[in-house]
Amino acid sequence: MIRRTGWVIVTLLSHWRRHPLQLGCLIVGLWLATALWSGVQALNQQARDSYDRAAQLFGGQAGQVLASADGQTFDQSRYVTLRRLGWPVSPVLQGSLAVSLAGQAGSVESVQLVGIDPLTLPPDSSLTRSSETADVTAFIVAPGQTWMAGDTLTRFGVRDGDVLMSAEGRRLPPVRRRDELPPGVAMVDIGRAQQLLGLPGHVSQLLVAEQFAAQQPAIPDTLALRWDRREEADLQRLTDSFHLNLTALALLAFLVGLFIVQAAAGLAMQQRRRLIQTLRACGASAGELLIALTFELVSLALIAGSLGMLTGYLLAGALVGDLVASLQGLYGAEVSAQLNASWSWWLSGLAMSLAGTLVATGGHALAALRQSLVPSRQAPGWMQAQRRMLRTLSTVSLVLLALAAGLWVAADGLVAGFALLGCILLAATLALPMLLAVLLGIGRRLARGPVSQWFWADGQQQLSRLSLALMALLLALAANIGVGGMTEGFRRTFTDWLDQRLAADVYVRPEGERQAQDILDWLQLRADVDDVLPSWQVDSSVDGWPTEISGVIEHPLYAQTWPLLEARADAWRRLQSGEGALVSEQLANRADLALGDTLELDTPAGAWSLELVGIYPDYGNPRGQALVAAREFLPRWPEVPVSSIGILGDSDPAALAQAIEAQFDVRRVADQASLKTYSSRVFEQTFAATAALSTLTLGVAALALFSTLLGLADTRLVQLAPLWAMGLRPAQLGLLSLAQLAVLAALTCLLAIPLGLVLSWCLVAVVNVQAFGWRLPWHWFPGQWLQLVGLAMVAVLLAASLPVARIARARPDNLLRQFVHEG
Repeated sequence: MIRRTGWVIVTLLSHWRRHPLQLGCLIVGLWLATALWSGVQALNQQARDSYDRAAQLFGGQAGQVLASADGQTFDQSRYVTLRRLGWPVSPVLQGSLAVSLAGQAGSVESVQLVGIDPLTLPPDSSLTRSSETADVTAFIVAPGQTWMAGDTLTRFGVRDGDVLMSAEGRRLPPVRRRDELPPGVAMVDIGRAQQLLGLPGHVSQLLVAEQFAAQQPAIPDTLALRWDRREEADLQRLTDSFHLNLTALALLAFLVGLFIVQAAAGLAMQQRRRLIQTLRACGASAGELLIALTFELVSLALIAGSLGMLTGYLLAGALVGDLVASLQGLYGAEVSAQLNASWSWWLSGLAMSLAGTLVATGGHALAALRQSLVPSRQAPGWMQAQRRMLRTLSTVSLVLLALAAGLWVAADGLVAGFALLGCILLAATLALPMLLAVLLGIGRRLARGPVSQWFWADGQQQLSRLSLALMALLLALAANIGVGGMTEGFRRTFTDWLDQRLAADVYVRPEGERQAQDILDWLQLRADVDDVLPSWQVDSSVDGWPTEISGVIEHPLYAQTWPLLEARADAWRRLQSGEGALVSEQLANRADLALGDTLELDTPAGAWSLELVGIYPDYGNPRGQALVAAREFLPRWPEVPVSSIGILGDSDPAALAQAIEAQFDVRRVADQASLKTYSSRVFEQTFAATAALSTLTLGVAALALFSTLLGLADTRLVQLAPLWAMGLRPAQLGLLSLAQLAVLAALTCLLAIPLGLVLSWCLVAVVNVQAFGWRLPWHWFPGQWLQLVGLAMVAVLLAASLPVARIARARPDNLLRQFVHEG
């Protein structure tokens, strides 16, 4: 039996030797599908690994951190008080520090400096576990050590033992590699961190042992500390939308790739029907054929899947830089740029490839096994079969539309938003054959002349074979229109918003109160400076969500240029009088705030209640923001230095920025034009990965159409031979076939435009609001539609060129041979 099964396998595989293009299409389709899917999963895994390392840094449990009521650093005497009361707490100091490699005049990099006391760390911290294998004495005792992850060392171009310098000229302890740390973090002893950050005797937060924190004991009122709700600031929660978006695009590309596999496998099974009947007649059992077909499919899946995994890894490596830029630009999330692929990623990708192959081809294999041993000469009832198919697809489409309506009315959340998108896309895709059949039927009724009537009627007949490829084209084109429309709308809105928000000519971020005052004094003496707009920022939280509170001085520029979505008529007057506040759109959505509501802010002087008088857009900011009057801000945060200085002048802004940088050696200074250029560049990087996946999906759809047409080129001669016998030349038959395909593709493109608009609207009005907390205006871009439709039609014509050429070059003996089986 084993030997006979082997001969069955060899016989079935001989088909691919005679039809190498079919084999190539099947392998390439599965290859591309697996590559796009596995590449995106590698990127997502890379990001989540960085999130997990950050979450587990201090235990990762919500409610295990004590912070000050105002979110600022506080005196370490509060830590000492709690230790004397028996609290198992450990001090931490965090801050941003600009560093460069000692002895080299390279670019300055920014790291998140974290100071810890390793002797008091909670036992559930990942640092505690790693400290057991480290030399804690060497970490604490001078010169100490600076712990950094390997990917951070690679980014900085440093090695173990190298020394980094801060921007102020202070030496950091020698570097030591610790891979359990998240990217972008440098860890030192807390005493050294206090010196480097210029915060002697201060800490940012206190870590609490998990078992003790679970009891949530009361905190002495005199300490002005609170339990920090860290779960609200979890990066993985904030970035779920981005990863879901990439996963949705990858799944879409995977499904489109499976259309290629399904088309190639379907044609192969159709051509092997007689071979399978012959094998059955020669004694091969259905079980042996099933084993042989399963072996064939699994082998092809493993070959194509392995190629896809390797290509996916290379694709992820090419896009990981854009992923890092996207997450940094949208959320401020630090993600490692060093790609690491685990065994689970390789195995899950191969399993996805195998499952996709079985789903796409299993139906054809089972149908071939169930066929009769005696070849049937009865003409297939294609019309009845097509009607049944159209009814089934239309019914499923209606069910999905009803489900989408239910999700729109009742569901809430990011996952529900993507489920709504999925239902709409699948419903429209399944309804496509019925819509095309209706449109072709209208064309047939309006046709005059026999060839014209045949043209439309034959187009209806070809729907059964072309429907999958046209569905792939619809999905890919609609996704490009939807995602492209959202991105272009975001670009336009973002540009307009920048023009309003960046109203000052030069912006400076001084480093410390002394430098800020020196810059302000120097600016007062400059004749080319018309006015100066200092502002103060402090980190806090509103309703458990990280929020930046900004204090601004009274100046007419704010009322003239600051963009507002909703506001009271006297919003700016009430803000400057200290009675009201403006908040960003995302903060208003997260905290469920509306005009007239009371905004409660925690300050060192106690709770500060303000009326919400306006809501403004703040695109791209991962945190909430509140705008208050500086005159009321400073008495409540007297120790907060000037954070930013806006400068108005009528001279050359770039020259003024260079003069400030040269005079005060301040690195964070830029004129308005350079800021806009930088912001636009970050914007393009942010959506580069999404744009690349959308374009690849359209390319895969064109390949799916090519695979289908290539398979139909031979069987197409059966329908075209009677026309040749009635006098049409092969070249005319080729042009008719090309025109038919062009009409079907054009109709599909026209139907893809409204579907893409619906997709774009859902992304803007549903997914974007759930993901970011703000909503973009919805724009239409007809020029973009025409460009994408033109690109799709060019891809279709290129895909059809080889199959149509084979029809146009058909020899008379091949056409005559089509009448042999007529009986």
